[in-house]
This record gives sequence, structure tokens and C-alpha cells, in this order.
Amino acid sequence: MQQQLPRVTGTTTGTVVQDAFGGAMTLIQSSPATWKSALLSNLFIFIVGSPILVTGLSLNGIASAFLLGTLIWRAFGPSGFLLVATYFVIGTAATKVKMAQKVAQGVAEKRGGRRGPGSVIGSSAAGCVCAFLTIFGVGGDAFSQLWRLGFVASFCTKLSDTVSSEIGKAYGKTTYLVTTFKVVPRGTEGAVSVEGTLAGFFAAIVLAVVACLLGEVLHSFPTLNMSIYLRMSGKQGGEGIRRHDLPILYL
Repeated sequence: MQQQLPRVTGTTTGTVVQDAFGGAMTLIQSSPATWKSALLSNLFIFIVGSPILVTGLSLNGIASAFLLGTLIWRAFGPSGFLLVATYFVIGTAATKVKMAQKVAQGVAEKRGGRRGPGSVIGSSAAGCVCAFLTIFGVGGDAFSQLWRLGFVASFCTKLSDTVSSEIGKAYGKTTYLVTTFKVVPRGTEGAVSVEGTLAGFFAAIVLAVVACLLGEVLHSFPTLNMSIYLRMSGKQGGEGIRRHDLPILYL
């Protein structure tokens, strides 16, 4: 007698997909985050968001960003990841502003504004240190919020640097060398402009507010609630460490 195989109906398939999706969401929302949940969450998000990622990162840059995202998710959970994602979106948008003009003037980022692993590592170095300190529980509960605050402040600082540089190259009417205050051409290393500085300051405020809304900075933290950094000097164009940061406002 011939054995009949079970029929797979649309209802059965839908149930399997629904169960798989539900299990994935449970893993993503697991608290505290685990390395497994961080890895799978980033894999899913990077696959879905790949059309956006390729506009701002090279392939090697995407690989570096994946490692960064996994680390940040493990240390600070989905809210920390969303903060870094916000940083990426704003920074990429600023980089693309008047790209044709920047290219013509020779001050545009390489690869059409698509940043490589050097930029990813340079942008996230301080935040990664805070992430590792959080994961390994250095200082215990007494220091956990301090590491979280350092993570937020590091990305606010870097976003201010990126936005001020890119907007300054696009709209800066007069640029000054910060060491001598002499007027220099746009794109000169170490030059700042009023337009770029104001844009960078505003970008840092926006990211700090996002951090507060996501719960990354607690209002009950006894020392600082929000740290806003102003880029005082830097290099317009190129990669690597580009500025000296001066904390100017604590709320």
C-alpha cells in the first residue's frame, strides 16, 4: 500500500512562517541582549537595510559596521543600535549634500561619499570602548550609566564633527584656520566655518535628544543628563581623526 505524504497547505505554511517570525522577534527583543540575539538581529536588519547601507558605506565599511552593530546591540540593546543608526542616517545625508560641488572643488569624501572601514572604526572607537566596559561590567552598577553616557557623547561628538565638516564644505562662505584664525579656502585641513559649526552643534543636540527619548540617558543620572560637544577644530575632507572636541554644555 502506497504511503501518502502529508499535504502542505497554505494554512500550514503560513503558520510555520508566523511561528518563525514570532520566534525571531522574541529573540530580538530578549533583554538583556545576548551575543546570539545581537548577531541575528543585525543580520536581519542589515539584509533589509542593505539598499540604504550601500549609499553610505563601501562593502568593507558595511562589514565593519556589522561588527559594530553587533557589539552595540550586545552592550546597549536595540535602543543603542537605533542611536547609531540615527547617527549613520544623519551623517550620510550631510555627506551627500552638494556632492557634485564638493567633487568639483576636490573636497568630497572618497568613493562618492561611501565611507570605508577606517571611517567606521575611527567614528566608533570611543563608543566601542564604552560598549566593552558595559559588557564586562567594569565598575559595576555604579559605572554602568557612565559608560552609557560616554557611548552617547562619543557619537554626538562624531556626528557634530561630520556634519560641521560636510555642511561647511557645502555652504561655508568664509572658513578660518582655527589655530591662527586666518581666512583659508574651503576644505583646508583644520578650517572651520560659522555655517558648519552651527550645523554640527544642532546635529549633536538632535542626537542627544534622540538618546534621551530612547532611554539611553536617564534623567535620574546624578551627574550629567546630556552632554553636547562642539567641534572646535578639524580637518575638512579625508579620513581619520579630524578634530579636538570641547565639551561646552551640560544639562
